[in-house]
Amino acid sequence: MTAGDAPFGPAAVLACALACAAYLSGALRLRSRGDAWPWPRDCAFTAGAAVLAWGLSGALPGGPFTGHALRHVGVGMAGPALLVVARPLTLTLRLLPPGGLRRGLLRVAHSPPAAWLLLPPVAAAVDVGSLWVLYRTGLAAAAHHHPWLDGALHLHMAAAGLLFGAAICQLDPVRRRRSTALRATTLLLAGTAHAVLAKTLYATGPPGTAFTAADLRAGAQVMYYGGDAVEVALALVLAAGWYTAAGRRLRRAGGAVRGRARRTPPACPEADGGRATGRLSRPWAPGYGRR
Repeated sequence: MTAGDAPFGPAAVLACALACAAYLSGALRLRSRGDAWPWPRDCAFTAGAAVLAWGLSGALPGGPFTGHALRHVGVGMAGPALLVVARPLTLTLRLLPPGGLRRGLLRVAHSPPAAWLLLPPVAAAVDVGSLWVLYRTGLAAAAHHHPWLDGALHLHMAAAGLLFGAAICQLDPVRRRRSTALRATTLLLAGTAHAVLAKTLYATGPPGTAFTAADLRAGAQVMYYGGDAVEVALALVLAAGWYTAAGRRLRRAGGAVRGRARRTPPACPEADGGRATGRLSRPWAPGYGRR
């Protein structure tokens, strides 16, 4: 576990570049056929893929633990959050023609296991809970001596970060959308647990490791402030989703009220000149009072 460790090297860069190219070409296909696809999503996916490639392959600055903390924030938090905001599942579903492949992908997305994993408390337990296991057991020391374990842990960080971001934001189609209150509470508690872990690492390193005090404190500060920044960004995405959904509900309610008002006849014939009842309400009009 050194600052210059590159768990996957060029393979990570190639995989991220291919994923980015596939996403951008899919967005271009949507726009070429006349469908709308906001360009900020392209930017978010490109940035997320770049962060993952940098974290999984590049040499990171600082001491061993500082570099590891930078990799953790990038690969496990910032990169996955940017990918979630880009809505890759929505893009894929809009590109696929009606048929077995599209139905199969929807079945997976709406399956009970997916709904269980995307339950915000479960996703938070997988994401933040695994960090406590990593840094408060001998797992971090074992990863330092076994490169394959270090690579597997970073892949787990990326997958857990994607799961947590998808559970909190819920931008792509899911089986059941959880309430804003549940997602906001989960985000707050997960952020608190992450901050507490960073503070404990500031004082005491992972068991079985020997980092210098300066390196340990710098890495803990990266985890603390970097984690806060990503969690604030997720909170903003959550708030924007709530605001948009509330606006849609208000517009639907207003449209329903206007529709009922158009369909409801006036209470008295004079209100519309007698058009609702077929009688004229003006005494001086020809035929007034005739039956």
